[in-house]
Amino acid sequence: MNIEPLSATDVRFMRGDIHACPKRGHRTSFQLVDEFGDGKPYAGLPYEIIDYEDTVHTGKLDATGSAKIDDHYCGPVVLKFKSPYLGSEKSYTFLQKRPHYPLPITELQVRAEKTRFFHKTGTRTQANPAKELAETDTYCQVEVSELVKHIAHLPPLAARRDPPKRAAHKLMRPAAKSRDFTVVDKTAADGGLHAILSPAEMATVELGFSPPPPKGVALLPNKHHVLEVRPMRALRPMLSTDDAFCALNLYQLSVMATLSYTDFGQQPDTQPVLTDTVSFPVQPSSGNWFGHALPQFDELWKVDDSQTSKYYPLYEDVPYSKRLEVVPFDPNLYPEVNDPALGNQQEHPARLHFFDDRKQVESTDTQAFICHHDDLILISVRGTSEIWPDGRRDGDAYQVPFAEGEGKVHRGFYGGALAAFPFIETYLDKFYSGQKLLITGHSLGGAVALILSEMLRRDKRFDPQIALYTYGAPRAGDTTFIESAKSLVHHRVVNQNDPVPSVPATWMNTFAKPVPMYATNAVVLGLNPVAGLGLLIWGMINFLGDDYGHHGALRHFMPVEFDKDHRSSLLWEPGCSTIIDHGCAKALRATNGLPERESFLRQLFDKGHHSMVDSYIPGCWASLRRWQEALQLKRSLVTSREFEWISGALENIQQQLRAVKRDLEINHRSYVRERELAHKTLTLNQEIDKISMTQARLIALRGQRVTEADVYGSYADQPEWVEESLLRWNAHPENLVQEQLAMIPPAAEDHDAAIAAMTGGHAVGAPFQLDIDSIV
Repeated sequence: MNIEPLSATDVRFMRGDIHACPKRGHRTSFQLVDEFGDGKPYAGLPYEIIDYEDTVHTGKLDATGSAKIDDHYCGPVVLKFKSPYLGSEKSYTFLQKRPHYPLPITELQVRAEKTRFFHKTGTRTQANPAKELAETDTYCQVEVSELVKHIAHLPPLAARRDPPKRAAHKLMRPAAKSRDFTVVDKTAADGGLHAILSPAEMATVELGFSPPPPKGVALLPNKHHVLEVRPMRALRPMLSTDDAFCALNLYQLSVMATLSYTDFGQQPDTQPVLTDTVSFPVQPSSGNWFGHALPQFDELWKVDDSQTSKYYPLYEDVPYSKRLEVVPFDPNLYPEVNDPALGNQQEHPARLHFFDDRKQVESTDTQAFICHHDDLILISVRGTSEIWPDGRRDGDAYQVPFAEGEGKVHRGFYGGALAAFPFIETYLDKFYSGQKLLITGHSLGGAVALILSEMLRRDKRFDPQIALYTYGAPRAGDTTFIESAKSLVHHRVVNQNDPVPSVPATWMNTFAKPVPMYATNAVVLGLNPVAGLGLLIWGMINFLGDDYGHHGALRHFMPVEFDKDHRSSLLWEPGCSTIIDHGCAKALRATNGLPERESFLRQLFDKGHHSMVDSYIPGCWASLRRWQEALQLKRSLVTSREFEWISGALENIQQQLRAVKRDLEINHRSYVRERELAHKTLTLNQEIDKISMTQARLIALRGQRVTEADVYGSYADQPEWVEESLLRWNAHPENLVQEQLAMIPPAAEDHDAAIAAMTGGHAVGAPFQLDIDSIV
């Protein structure tokens, strides 16, 4: 006699797990729509429905994104979309198959990435046309992470008014424990990536009274459900990948350089991480920017705890998978690298994206962050932040051989680059696929970034294309190093009166041991000005090694003040060393008497002209606004009024230099050796000649017309893309303020007034005056 095997339902019945006569005959229908109420984006999408008795129903959505399940068992059903992406778009197939952290991208994710927000700001809709249809019984707003299996690579849930009904999940039969679901971390700032159960409900789960619900969205029987799927879009800062300088990168990278002063902000940030998930709730922090807020379409502006003025980057709306990525953390999906059992070898986002060696035995006090998308890798190196450890590194100006290339470099800055290089190298090993490397840094961070960039440029394993933007960076190498690194694209930005680019000065005795000469001079000048001046005069010339030099193409912020009510700011490329090389100017100033400013170290660590938040970011924003205005109005970057003012100031400089030369020749022979005097005289003659070059550059700037590429770089051939981002940027009133530093200044009342503004109303040494005193 043949006996049929028991079905799963019969087995559960014999265990007493289900009703004796489970009822069927129920039906449930649903529709997936975008925020415009259209179901077409989800047409043909495979789905899976599980009913109360664990019966699986599969199918595909119709042309309207709808489906109906007939004759299922009594009770709610759970809807899932687990099908992996099987298309041929390279951007998705690469992410699915990449060697490190391959992403479990589903067809649902790809469809959601191709939809757009109803509101350009990304805020949730309050109404949807599909919600008002007569057949709609239940309407809810859902996200991809609530409908798929793996969620660590997906964005945290955004605020919404109509979430799925949590109570419906409680009506489901308790599911057997499996790897299909994971208890979420209740401590996460967003309530966990699956905010389905309340904290009280999750507590009962953890106590064993009921298991967590299955992944998916629960639907009630005999009702028609409309599920509005949030578009999977993200914000990312617009960054040009062209080598050429552009005003867009000038401003954007000033924000990114400042962001490097924050921590990564991961919680928990331990080694190893013992939880199943991590979060990034700390604001401001680089982890929060790229791992939490921008993936949720939140526009951020704060990069410093003390910041009050709002400076928004220009953001572009991109598919979520094209954002600047913070890699997922999932010990179940990536046990070979995320398992806590790996101990100190465990990887997690903070370890991959953020370098901080402050707690190391051989600490260099270096910090940096790195992230990427398919077109570029962004690296930002932190500058001087902590006075004593960073001050010691700034002051260690002894020149050492640059092992990766030619010449010699600043030992303190080289140590920071050597410490950060393995961190960058590990990241490139995992995620470099030919992208442009965009590197930035401020102050000490700019000097470290320069050496690091040259190390990477010479690394034949990657052979990367690099564009470097630095802000207020000191000199980092000798003239041989500078010459050998000419191929490195470096845009160097210096603010008027910033003292940091003047060190280490070209004339410093860079072989002094054990304490660097310029550090000694700075301290002595601060404590004993008379003794400090003597050291400064006798230690000006470096006879034992090549001079320190600046690398890169300088762009200098030039404040122009016509009177108390009219001022402007010009970003240009002067050719004279009085502006480019502050060290020479400082030496000249010292021979005429004691510096009128406070000690150099006090200047170095004060805010003001060297500060990113108070000076460089506002200046870069103002320059971008001016270039945008010049582009829009088809006019020059410099007006006739500014041209006349600066031309007069340059002539003033020539006169001062000639006067200093005469003073050296007549009055200071007893202070300096003949060889040093000859060297100074030659330097002055060369500088006087360079003023003519600077004047020629000013004339060229006056006749130049700004192009789209000058302003927006590689986005110049995407005007519609730029326009969309500008609409978002201009929606913030802070970006429409008529700031004088940004706007072309008004014309003088008459020609005589312009001449008076240029020559008569500006004493040497007055604030913002372009002369030796103001540049030192």
